[in-house]
Amino acid sequence: QSKKRRTKNLQKKEVFKTVVKEFKKLVVAGKFDDAKKILPLVYKKLDKAAKSGVIKKNKASRLKSRATKLLKK
Repeated sequence: QSKKRRTKNLQKKEVFKTVVKEFKKLVVAGKFDDAKKILPLVYKKLDKAAKSGVIKKNKASRLKSRATKLLKK
């Protein structure tokens, strides 16, 4: 049971991490229009990870805030 849960949690964590990394790459490359399109997806993945207990609610909020701040710079 715990092994199954661990693998599922790792998969969920990997999904939101890759989406956040992709978003950061777009912002650094200067592709702000594409980054704006991906931002709702970033929010969605972070919220789902927080809801399922993969990360804590405050961490999800903090990461969402940082993503928005990065886009506005």
